[in-house]
Amino acid sequence: MAHELRLFFIAMQFLTRVPAPRWVGFEPDWLNQSARYFPALGLCVGAVAALVLWVAGRVFPPAVAVGLSMAATLVLTGGFHEDGLADTFDALGGAVSRERALAIMKDSRIGSYGALALLIVLGLKAATLTALPLALAVPALLLAHTTSRACAVLLIRWLPYAGDVEHAKAKPLAQRVSAGGVSVALAWAMLVGALLVAWRPAQAPLVVLSLLLAGGGTLWCFAWLHRRLGGYTGDGLGATQQITELLVLLAWLVGLGGPGVVRWLA
Repeated sequence: MAHELRLFFIAMQFLTRVPAPRWVGFEPDWLNQSARYFPALGLCVGAVAALVLWVAGRVFPPAVAVGLSMAATLVLTGGFHEDGLADTFDALGGAVSRERALAIMKDSRIGSYGALALLIVLGLKAATLTALPLALAVPALLLAHTTSRACAVLLIRWLPYAGDVEHAKAKPLAQRVSAGGVSVALAWAMLVGALLVAWRPAQAPLVVLSLLLAGGGTLWCFAWLHRRLGGYTGDGLGATQQITELLVLLAWLVGLGGPGVVRWLA
């Protein structure tokens, strides 16, 4: 149990700006093992986003509350996944070779493809959350942040590492996650979905649609990265997280068209 808690704190330190307690320590293999808790950290980030949105929504107009919620997650994570999204689209947005694409991903500067990807994805997330009533936006954030990080863990299992393993920023994550680790990661997403359904059974169709869209987005990212790079990179995982997070949020907005959804949940 102590080791599992240690892995959780390592995942927290890797995915957010929150430092791990000193007693945790570090071994390279632990970072790879901690991937099973990436969705759990996603749940924590989603909880912060939901809390800020809920509180701010009682004081400010919806657009301002959404902006504050998104800002809170960016501060908490340091824009970790957003940086991966920008780098991935800079690298793969144009028709360049695999070697050139990998070199672009290492460049800290942002290009036009990356800037456009950030603008579109962040803009769509903001617009979607603004359009959702608070009663839907809060559970949507919890599920989106948890599920999207489980999707990224899936790619670590399905694909080989595409970059130079010896010079990888997070070398242990250049190794495939175990089947058990993936199972635990997916269990976190399923657990959050099940709790949301237990809380309000009328949310079941929204949860199912969210998982389906996230799964489809994961398969698309898998095919894209496999075709262009022959595997994943850390930036590619960040892009996958951002894309699937957006798809989950969009699923809840689609659910607004269902009969009686807002009446039962608002």
